[in-house]
Amino acid sequence: MHAATDPLTWATCASAWRLDVSSAILIGLLVVGYSWCARRARLREQPVDASRAWCFGTGVALWALATMSVIGVYASALFWVRALQVVLLVFVAPFFIAAGKPLTALRSALGAEGREQFDRLVGSRCARVLAFPLTTSVAMLATPWLLYLTPWYTASLQVGWLGALTRIFLVLVGLGYFYSRLQADPVPRRFSQLVSLLISVGETLGDGVLGLVLWQGPLIAAGYYLGLHRSWGPDLRLDQTIGAGVLWILGDVVGIPFVLVLMRALSTDEKAREKEVDTELDRIEQAEAAQPMQSTGMQTGLWWENDPQLRERFHRG
Repeated sequence: MHAATDPLTWATCASAWRLDVSSAILIGLLVVGYSWCARRARLREQPVDASRAWCFGTGVALWALATMSVIGVYASALFWVRALQVVLLVFVAPFFIAAGKPLTALRSALGAEGREQFDRLVGSRCARVLAFPLTTSVAMLATPWLLYLTPWYTASLQVGWLGALTRIFLVLVGLGYFYSRLQADPVPRRFSQLVSLLISVGETLGDGVLGLVLWQGPLIAAGYYLGLHRSWGPDLRLDQTIGAGVLWILGDVVGIPFVLVLMRALSTDEKAREKEVDTELDRIEQAEAAQPMQSTGMQTGLWWENDPQLRERFHRG
């Protein structure tokens, strides 16, 4: 993959497009697979919710935008554009894809035997480890640090196949993260959304520290960017400063919808829990009321009628 040589202008924003073969193949397979599952689920009278389908479509569209539009073209020429691509691939696009509940659509499309195998796979030990919130959160937090502070960043710019694998890997990390955190699809074990909210606080701090490191730290891939002999756009330091702001500020801004979804899910879980408790209390009360008073040893009447002396005084008994 060659870096763009023309200055980045409003005209090039509209005209700069390229085909990212690896991303295009995966996006096409996902769209075809989701459409097939939705059609099969509808035939089984378990249709996919339209809002979920729109979320999935938005996610794959953002994936395509990040890899094949002007963002994909100039990601190898400008640090800040590459930072924007990373945010879209690891955070924004996976969020919408996971919100589309693709695994639920797949399960609804399967027959009885297929669902049993699906449930066994989701409940397997490997799935419990991979989908554990701490596992996916560590992967989400560590990936940007490893990408920018190791030779991985420069190599992904210079080697085409490694860059393609990196873009796919970022999406996979994001999908695993939102799969375990949103819990919209079937998961091996459900956790309270309060845990997710607490994890999000720690992740915000981690992203902020990375932004400060990139802002104040040494230049990343300086040799590569100098070798482009780019005569337009910001200099290397300003370019990296803008990129640090994109990773830090934009990453937190686009995380707001995720936090709102978590808070809504937490409220829903609490209401469901209260309903379960109320139902259980009602069941216990009904069971006690159905028992004969003699067998339960309970006494009826006013509270003072259960006291022998007061009952004697008022000639009750």
